[in-house]
Amino acid sequence: MLRAGGILKLAALVSVFFLAVFLAFQLIETDMDFSLGRLFTRSAPTEGPTKPQHHKCGLSKACPEGHFSFKMASGAASVVGPKICLEDNILMSAVKNNVGRGINIALVNGKTGELLKTDSFDMWAGDVNTLISFLKTIEDGTVVMMATFDDSASKLNDEARKMISELGSSSISSLGFRDNWIFVGGKGIKTKSPFEQHIKNNAETNKYEGWPEVLEMEGCIPKRRE
Repeated sequence: MLRAGGILKLAALVSVFFLAVFLAFQLIETDMDFSLGRLFTRSAPTEGPTKPQHHKCGLSKACPEGHFSFKMASGAASVVGPKICLEDNILMSAVKNNVGRGINIALVNGKTGELLKTDSFDMWAGDVNTLISFLKTIEDGTVVMMATFDDSASKLNDEARKMISELGSSSISSLGFRDNWIFVGGKGIKTKSPFEQHIKNNAETNKYEGWPEVLEMEGCIPKRRE
């Protein structure tokens, strides 16, 4: 009986030993798998930061097909001139040295986006008839982009205001001394343009002494199809 009991105890101990060895190998294997997994995870190449996508003229999003991308800003007081960009091309700016005090105008082909002409008209010390003559030369289908700098209204008369209103402007009738104004319209437009901003010169709210803050506007101009 004792010999048989000893054999049973020995068998039990051997079984426990082999079970312990088996479990130990299982734990080692699992830990190795986990460590190798972490190693490969750490060593795997990570993607670098995604580069911000560039949109024409620095717009916040791309324009749909069949549209021109534009961005523009009015002048800052009497110090920095306005800036007009279309389809990633700077049409007018202080850097290009083609802006001036008053109303700055860029004319663009409504079908192709080709720049036709730029000019500026001094409405403080200039002659409004020069502006009127220029407006009369604009042909149907032309995109007209306007931005103010310093003073753009002192010499404006009813005839000039009416002609600009016919290009789609809603604010030209109330444009006053040193107001800031930016506008995109077109010759032959049937409705008022959605692309217009106007801020009054007001001593209580002006950002700069004697001048209101700079206006900025961006958007997508439908190409002319006819």
